Amino acid sequence: MTQDYTPLLFAVGGAHMDRRGQSSVPFIPGASNPGIMREEPGGGVFNALRLAVRRGVRAEMLSVRGGDRVGDVIGAAFEAAGITDSSAVFIDRATPSYTAILDEQGDVVAAIADMALYELALPRQLRRRKVRDSIEAADAVFGDANLPSEALQKLAELAGGKPLYALAISPAKAVRLRPVLGNLACLFLNRREAFALTGLGADASLPALHRALMAEGLQAAVVSNGGQAALAYSSAGAFSLLPPELSGIADVTGAGDALAGGTISALMRGLPLTDAVREGFAASALTLQTHSATPVFTSRIFDAALAAIPAAMPLA
Repeated sequence: MTQDYTPLLFAVGGAHMDRRGQSSVPFIPGASNPGIMREEPGGGVFNALRLAVRRGVRAEMLSVRGGDRVGDVIGAAFEAAGITDSSAVFIDRATPSYTAILDEQGDVVAAIADMALYELALPRQLRRRKVRDSIEAADAVFGDANLPSEALQKLAELAGGKPLYALAISPAKAVRLRPVLGNLACLFLNRREAFALTGLGADASLPALHRALMAEGLQAAVVSNGGQAALAYSSAGAFSLLPPELSGIADVTGAGDALAGGTISALMRGLPLTDAVREGFAASALTLQTHSATPVFTSRIFDAALAAIPAAMPLA
């Protein structure tokens, strides 16, 4: 790979409408809470991919959407992000959506993912010759657990020897990744998703979590834990990393996606995992401080956020 070459990441997964209602007062379950509604194009892989493009990779993505107004908005978001859109449009279907309720601190209280179209249509799209050609031209492949397990296995087969990255999405969907854990170059997940894969409890230590994930066949992972120490490991070793202290959190939506996108971009530019995860945490910190899952930032702003990320510490 030459110095002037820009690596290409091919992704498969969710690109839909994110709707978020945030309470402006301490949230009371079962009651009407004053607040504000926001919506923007989102989806785990789509959020991560837009961040990765801002950090120096080219991108192409396969998703599915409906032939409705929301689908038109998603298509425009691909164009605005500079991502090649290889998605299929089903005229008689509604575009998938994610609706979350956030408390006054920006944390998720409840959420509904209306994403049946992904499970119905995405697996069939992987049979297209165009998809095989796109994967062959890419430097790495990226998928999320919005795909059914069989489709994830097909994606791993198509990826062949190329690095295959994955995003766990949720505890309920993370288990879909089990058959392909041994194929992954790196999995991005949070502790709840890691517990779903390993069966460990909430009191598990980082070394115990590392051992359990390795026992599942996963050779590299980044496990976030909100404001607490994260676990990251690869064949080069395991380490922990503390996120920076933030003066305020606007919205947690997309923070994990930004962590994945920032880390993958850095890995594809040749950085080791210890440095790449620091870039991922810088991207995540910038996302947490805005009401957008894909914040816009300059190189100077990103460098300032990166400078606030502590050094990685070898896992004891």
